[in-house]
Amino acid sequence: MHRSVLYYLACLPVHLLVVAAPTSNKLHNVHYGNGNVGKFWHISDLHLDPSYHVTKDRTKVCLSSSDRPASDPGAYGDYMCDSPYQLISSAFQFMKHESPQPDFMIWTGDSPPHVRAEELSTQQVIDILANTTHTIRELFPSLTVYPAVGNHDYWPQDQLPATTNEIYQAVAKLWAGWLKPEALATLREGGFYSQLVRPQLRLVSLNTILYYGPNNVTENMTDPTGQLKWLRNTLEASRQNIEKVYIIAHVPIGYLPYAMDTTAMREVYNERLVEMFRDYSDLISGQFYGHTHRDSIMVMLGRQGKPLGSVFVTPSITPWKGARDPYSNNPGVRMYLYDPADYGVLDVWQYYLNLTEANREGSSAWTLEYSLTQAFELPDARPQSLHKLGLSLAQPQSKAFHKYFTYFMVSYNDTITCEGYCKTIQICSLMFVDSDSYSACMKQQSIL
Repeated sequence: MHRSVLYYLACLPVHLLVVAAPTSNKLHNVHYGNGNVGKFWHISDLHLDPSYHVTKDRTKVCLSSSDRPASDPGAYGDYMCDSPYQLISSAFQFMKHESPQPDFMIWTGDSPPHVRAEELSTQQVIDILANTTHTIRELFPSLTVYPAVGNHDYWPQDQLPATTNEIYQAVAKLWAGWLKPEALATLREGGFYSQLVRPQLRLVSLNTILYYGPNNVTENMTDPTGQLKWLRNTLEASRQNIEKVYIIAHVPIGYLPYAMDTTAMREVYNERLVEMFRDYSDLISGQFYGHTHRDSIMVMLGRQGKPLGSVFVTPSITPWKGARDPYSNNPGVRMYLYDPADYGVLDVWQYYLNLTEANREGSSAWTLEYSLTQAFELPDARPQSLHKLGLSLAQPQSKAFHKYFTYFMVSYNDTITCEGYCKTIQICSLMFVDSDSYSACMKQQSIL
């Protein structure tokens, strides 16, 4: 497909995205403490592919398949492709129906598709970001959304610079209705910001693409855009103002749960962020990321092994399967429940769409996949509870681990097992986010 056609599709009217039939799956019988519970949505990795269309030639269904044949394309997409409009709109319509008035929404990046550089341009990336922004505003006109930039939210992908540029400037304009002038100022310059989102709760949106391995622009920089210095000053100010903090970003801290000895960002930056987050763990009530397309948790431990932080990586809306991936994921969106007293995370409600069934039935029956506390019999999703869960999953023959791994794939295929090194990598990435402790875990096979 020619670039001009992709550009045209990216600019289709926003109302074409709003065509889904929602399904309700509320957890009516869940209660926490005195019943006073806050909630917010989390979406990530939409990866809209405007070229998607069902055709007899399966190598021509979408540009994001990179000429690989689609597996079983339908109205809501295909596991070899990024998201069609109809899939994304069904997700937003479901969210609006399920919880039309949450406290806020976080959106952790990556709206453009996985396509070759020549198939996109800076303007087309901006158009896709604008389309998604306007769609959210149309369905949630009174809701404040806090975005983070992803590695695909730039052209060419991954190469986000340490200086202001056309895309930073564009998203500052697009998100001006959600963010205050102080936040917009740092967003324009470096793609990051902070903002007070609730009484005594500050949200910090980091640009972790500055630390991402494929980003050649920032290689060998000590502190691109001065973001690390800014982050420490921001956290110190929050301590002085007695604020709690939520950290959001696209690329997470820690080690990838599907690749041995591999940090999601460059290791040197991972170590610096982990140390800083430990220093301010009394303030940081949760960390929320995307990027991996899979569903995972991490526990940030202190230097003496005490659980200090809850880290959540939400799965993607796109079902796209990379060429080397052994499995894919179903589309997912997430709701967090939190305690308004200290902003600790109480639960994770993960919703998903069985893509095969949706295509077969011709309707999008978004379903509650799990409640974290119910699925694993936890009191909440605070660090101590997640640490307890990690120890349980590490046990030999753990039935709970098979459930966790099925959720990792967003219920893509519950017959796929994860044993041996697969399980070692999963457990070590869950339990240890710094180099020394992760390496020790990988060497200590006896924990499994």
